[in-house]
Amino acid sequence: MTRGQLWLLGAFGALVALTWINPPWPAEQALHSSLTAVAIIALWLLRKRLDTAQWAWALLFLALHTIAARWIYSFVPYDDWTNAVFGVRLSEVFSWKRNHFDRLVHFAYGVCLTAMLRQKLLRSLEIVLATSAAYELLEWAIAMTLAPQVAEAYNGQQGDMWDAHADMAIATLGALVTSLVSYARRRSPAATTR
Repeated sequence: MTRGQLWLLGAFGALVALTWINPPWPAEQALHSSLTAVAIIALWLLRKRLDTAQWAWALLFLALHTIAARWIYSFVPYDDWTNAVFGVRLSEVFSWKRNHFDRLVHFAYGVCLTAMLRQKLLRSLEIVLATSAAYELLEWAIAMTLAPQVAEAYNGQQGDMWDAHADMAIATLGALVTSLVSYARRRSPAATTR
């Protein structure tokens, strides 16, 4: 492992530790964090094949997921954060009826996975859409096997029957945006003169 990867992992570990200080929903947070543990193991197993930038993209997504897991996605207090920093509450500005941190994390998944994998446009879209669908199927399986209140706490649908569809679409949009930005950077005059 490089020094940069160790620093990134250390910073991520510190964030994880902070999110576990007096958690409001420890059981649900642990359930969400189980997938994070699987991802960290996968990163460790792939450490020789991934460079520091790829680690950064992976850990950026996992950091957002870890923050969301503390508040079981549905209750991330981003309105309080934006109010403290900017003096505005996003939900009031945009007339939102639900907590949209979940949407940010799904968009970030598409962005980060695409940047990490460094694939062509169509391949990136396929991978992001396929893995997003697999995750939504996992959420469906959880909803079918757990008590309804636990399933809702994990899934965070907030009454939206189209939540799974929106999550997959937003992740795919993130992949598309990243692919197009990457393509534009490769085609730019500055990139071709190097």
